[in-house]
Amino acid sequence: MEPRKKIAIIVAGGSGTRMGSAVPKQFLELAGKPVLWHTVSAFAKAYADMQIVLVLPEAHFSYVEEWLGEFPGIMLIKGGETRFHSVKNGLDQVQEHSVVFVHDGVRPLVSVELIRSCYEAALESGSAIPAINMKDSIRELHEEGNRAVDRERFSIIQTPQTFLSELILPAFASPYDPLFTDEATVVERQGHIIRLVPGEEANIKITRPLDLIIASALLG
Repeated sequence: MEPRKKIAIIVAGGSGTRMGSAVPKQFLELAGKPVLWHTVSAFAKAYADMQIVLVLPEAHFSYVEEWLGEFPGIMLIKGGETRFHSVKNGLDQVQEHSVVFVHDGVRPLVSVELIRSCYEAALESGSAIPAINMKDSIRELHEEGNRAVDRERFSIIQTPQTFLSELILPAFASPYDPLFTDEATVVERQGHIIRLVPGEEANIKITRPLDLIIASALLG
């Protein structure tokens, strides 16, 4: 398939309550820069023609204004009531056939290699969702108690969840459903097969103070 325009929709709507911080977690400092700066930087490095759409609550715009100019062509868009609506607002900026990445703003350690492998896989299969194996034992809870389940049957899902625009745009035209936990569930509802690609152990989501310490160590 011919190369396509590349659009990264980076969603950062967290409040930072689990961090116990007045500053939302995506703006906390990591190796001298805000968490979200590292995330944006990874996509900017991955492809010279990457268009970045940053989706934030309007009240958070002031947090990014001082460094936004470092990334030419980046677009700042107001978020919505839920993640689904925030992604939908970002998708409104997609005007032509593209490969669309949807990424958590609080996954700052995503590698250029993972972004590129998602792009190549989405060109081939229509979608590319990074996933890693479970290492811990897990149990399923039910009304009578709980039971062990085979962890080999489960994967841990990461972002960037990556799709051809002709799959994700019509999917997000459907009405919101609380069962939509991520972009893959929205696209899957349209009858599309979801392709999993190898994710990265270091592609952690920063939601608690310990995650920031781990991320600092990984960067160092």
